[in-house]
Amino acid sequence: MEIRKAKSYGFCFGVKRAIKIAEELKNATTIGPLIHNNEEINRLKRDFNVNTINSFEELGSVKKAIIRTHGIEKQNLEKLKQSDIELVDATCPYVTSPQKIVESMSNDGYQIVIFGDEKHPEVKGVRSYSTTTPIVVGSVEELKYKKIKRKVAVVAQTTKKVSEFQKVIDYLTPISREVRVFNTICNATFENQDAVRELSSEADVMIIIGGKNSSNTKELYNISKTNCLSSYHIENEKELDKKWFLNKNLCGISAGASTPDWIINSVISKIKEICV
Repeated sequence: MEIRKAKSYGFCFGVKRAIKIAEELKNATTIGPLIHNNEEINRLKRDFNVNTINSFEELGSVKKAIIRTHGIEKQNLEKLKQSDIELVDATCPYVTSPQKIVESMSNDGYQIVIFGDEKHPEVKGVRSYSTTTPIVVGSVEELKYKKIKRKVAVVAQTTKKVSEFQKVIDYLTPISREVRVFNTICNATFENQDAVRELSSEADVMIIIGGKNSSNTKELYNISKTNCLSSYHIENEKELDKKWFLNKNLCGISAGASTPDWIINSVISKIKEICV
């Protein structure tokens, strides 16, 4: 059986930057998981003593804190800056961009529409920069139940599908006098999604590697599943099942933006082992 990796996959710029920050700082604490990959989080804790807390109440005697790649809410960031904690901001630049856009456009009187998962930490952070009441929707259908104003500014969670974002824009355009659109979807997301779409059209089985709570990995899996019914989303090689590869000729591999090469290589090695 042939094993072929997608043309674009794995670590994006923002994740690489955050990992480097954590490794160099050492002995630090992240507020929420630095990235959405439990295996890599465990490695950082084991090798660099980078720990994770899930709320500000847990800060306690923390001396060094790292802001996660997804960012945090504006008011919490300001509190941290006023504290005695040594603070390093690892928020991805692709996430700080919509934060700035939302703050600027809301100050100019625009109603903010955010296309994304309202429970995702990135979206929670972005919406906190709005000085007007923002609308967060996960689909164009959800917009139909919202009161839309005459002036609207639209941004997207960095990992969403551009085709779904376009549906939101198309819905808003005829019902608002002015619609300002900011394409805040990350370039790496475009490239990874295009690559998995191409490979899954040819493969007999697809393995998508990444955290189960990773939004961009879920999107890769959904795209892959559309073209290849034998698509599987796993976090590591332990989840592989030999039955998936029976009578298959081409196995495609892709991985989310928070998935390190060492995990991808472990998965490929295991596939080779069980397919002998």
